[in-house]
Amino acid sequence: MQFDPKELTEKDVYKLLVGSVVPRPIAWVSTISTEGVVNLAPFSFFNVASRNPPMLCISIGPGVGEREGTEKDTLVNIRNQKEFVINVVTSTLGNEMQKTSENLPSDVDEFEAAGLTTLESTIVKPKRVKEAPIQMECQLEQVIQLGSDHLVIGRMVRYHINDDYYLGNYKVDLEKLQPLGRLAGNYSESTEFFSLPR
Repeated sequence: MQFDPKELTEKDVYKLLVGSVVPRPIAWVSTISTEGVVNLAPFSFFNVASRNPPMLCISIGPGVGEREGTEKDTLVNIRNQKEFVINVVTSTLGNEMQKTSENLPSDVDEFEAAGLTTLESTIVKPKRVKEAPIQMECQLEQVIQLGSDHLVIGRMVRYHINDDYYLGNYKVDLEKLQPLGRLAGNYSESTEFFSLPR
């Protein structure tokens, strides 16, 4: 089988992409509005953009469902405040992460809705997720519109890791972390690790 994206609907192309680019890491992004309302939402179009200086990128699509045709609160907040935090989602935080993915009104505190604890950041205004073992404070570098989506690039200005997940020598204990991955409509757990060649 082969497909010409120009001959498919946007939804069908999306299904092919998210079923093929897997598993994807999840950026659990916390922001704050100009009114001071905290926001927390997950994005699985997420990766490292640069190692020097350290930059991370997330792609934010348009609102869906009853919020179709609008921009997501995360994008609005990042544009206005120029700051955000990327929290790493572990398998044990899956249900809380799922709760924050719901289309909640802009004035709702997703931390509270999901039963999570806020933690003050060191440099940026947005709060960190205390329950997440890794949090990366970011300052906005640029927003690039790519078709229907917006690529947000942030410079990491502070890295936090729970002592229990730090192996020393700047290495993360991935077996303990068990990061949650996004598949097409489901999720994956990173629980088994191996080196190549076997």
